[in-house]
Amino acid sequence: MQADDRERLRQIWRQGEIPVLVRTLRAGLRVRLPFREYNRAWLRGERRSRPKWDRERLFWTVPKSWFNQLVEQCLATFGRVYIIQPYREQEKCAPACWNAVGDECQCSCMGEYHGSNGPSGRWKVVSDTFATQWGEEAIACRLMRRR
Repeated sequence: MQADDRERLRQIWRQGEIPVLVRTLRAGLRVRLPFREYNRAWLRGERRSRPKWDRERLFWTVPKSWFNQLVEQCLATFGRVYIIQPYREQEKCAPACWNAVGDECQCSCMGEYHGSNGPSGRWKVVSDTFATQWGEEAIACRLMRRR
């Protein structure tokens, strides 16, 4: 991730007007909300579990299973919500490309692996015409708005 992207994410995380939901791979869902006295009760609603407040880092942690409901709840109450989450890009190619002779390539590698007798990496070969590999983890951020 580039410095500009990191700074943009920091600004989004620190702003106080729009809720921010951060999906993590390991921990629960992290939530930052515009300050209101009743945020704990609003977050919990009718759910059994209780939100946990992190005093040092100033965010709520809730179960990941709350994600979809919480997005809808934020949109209904605030009209917008930022979602920050990890993702991995998927590369697609095929053994038919790797073993090809000639220069014409019609797959999504755009010739990068064409005729290479198999690229390095952790490719999952599904068939002669399809193989896939996941790229490095990155972070995506999107702003959702109420329709």
